[in-house]
Amino acid sequence: MAEKFKFTPSAPSSLKEQYDVVIIGSGGAGLVSALQARELGLRPVILEKMPTVGGNTMRASSGMNAAETNIQLREGIVDSFAEFYQETYQGGGRLNDPELLNYFTTHSGQAIDWLRSHGIILNDLTITGGMKKKRAHRPKSTAPIGSFLVNNLLWLLDQIKVPIFTQATVTELLKDDASKIKGVKVQIAGESKTIFAPAVILATGGFGASKQLLKRYRPDLLAYKTTNQVGATGDGIILAEHIGAQVLQMEMIQIHPTVQQDTPHTYLIGEAVRGEGAILVDQQGVRFTNELGTRKIVSEQITALPEQAAYLIFDHGVKERVKAIDFYASKGLVVSAATPSELAKKLQLDPTVLADTLLQWNTAVETKKDVKFGRTTGMQRKLEKAPYYAIHVAPAIHYTMGGLHINEKAQVLDQAGNIIAGLFAAGEVTGGLHGNNRIGGNSIAETVVFGRQAGQQAAVYLA
Repeated sequence: MAEKFKFTPSAPSSLKEQYDVVIIGSGGAGLVSALQARELGLRPVILEKMPTVGGNTMRASSGMNAAETNIQLREGIVDSFAEFYQETYQGGGRLNDPELLNYFTTHSGQAIDWLRSHGIILNDLTITGGMKKKRAHRPKSTAPIGSFLVNNLLWLLDQIKVPIFTQATVTELLKDDASKIKGVKVQIAGESKTIFAPAVILATGGFGASKQLLKRYRPDLLAYKTTNQVGATGDGIILAEHIGAQVLQMEMIQIHPTVQQDTPHTYLIGEAVRGEGAILVDQQGVRFTNELGTRKIVSEQITALPEQAAYLIFDHGVKERVKAIDFYASKGLVVSAATPSELAKKLQLDPTVLADTLLQWNTAVETKKDVKFGRTTGMQRKLEKAPYYAIHVAPAIHYTMGGLHINEKAQVLDQAGNIIAGLFAAGEVTGGLHGNNRIGGNSIAETVVFGRQAGQQAAVYLA
């Protein structure tokens, strides 16, 4: 079974000289595209530069957005692709590519079904900032979506013998005389090798951990910490640019509002914590924003505070709905107390002020009317179930919305807007889908929707 599966990378000596499709990157988009391509009869290989697999997907915790699903209907939620489109479009500052966004929203439900057909069942729902309905699908256990998805995909790929090589750094994309993709050069086990393949799928992720690209596009963010794993350095973007690919919206970089930064390693505190009812308070113990506004707005509100940081406050009821909190606690990120007063004292807040804040919030939940900030979601339960908890958070670089210009078939375009034959891309390496702000839950959905599309279109191209 997938939960007992221990991934072992392929031995470098088994790397062949020729495959149908080379997939660069082993995050959600790379694994999904490999599975889809193999099931359509292709011989794929996955090349991952890091010693471990999973990329930034392993850090995703909230869920996978999708509309018009049976899971939603079972909870009495009547949704539509049009609403999903419009809320994502609004959340992205109306700068999203309409064709990409239309394909994404209308294929989100199919992606949930496709995962289910492979035994990857996401049958619980939560909500993220910028959404008005529960669209974030996750496992019933409420386990973090990223590792759940990656571990299951790795098991499936192992069953069908798809090779995955780690510490394999692609250094060049190769084109033939007709400017079609013909393979890659890769550095592996101390050797430089050429792999021939008529199709390449770039699934290398974004550049949130690249000082080089941040300096080029957003030098104002160089002092920020990042939630990204160290390998998120924009390799796929750089590789594709070298053969003429076009990039867009590279300056659009998302700051995530709730990141624990008091330890040497930064930890993103998933949006599901707020989606299940947590509130944000300042150093006085007072709410200061709609916690489920878009990430851009909530980040700006926290940064505007004198301390440029805040506390997430929640109770045991929220903790029961978000399995990731157990992980945060294991890392020493969670402060707990038997009562709100005790919690306030541990945080050096005024106990009376925090008590009043919780009373106001619980009244808002009861009346379904947040008079102060107009929050309308994540209000299913009061914060009144002991023990009580807090996590200290501040904004950090989280997601790069810009990247390679692709069309709705996941084909990479050159500077003139023409298709680079044989080159496909999916996931955070691409740009255009999210506009100037990614909605929580849309990144995992993107990896599955466009990972599948890249695998499908590679098969069409090679037919």
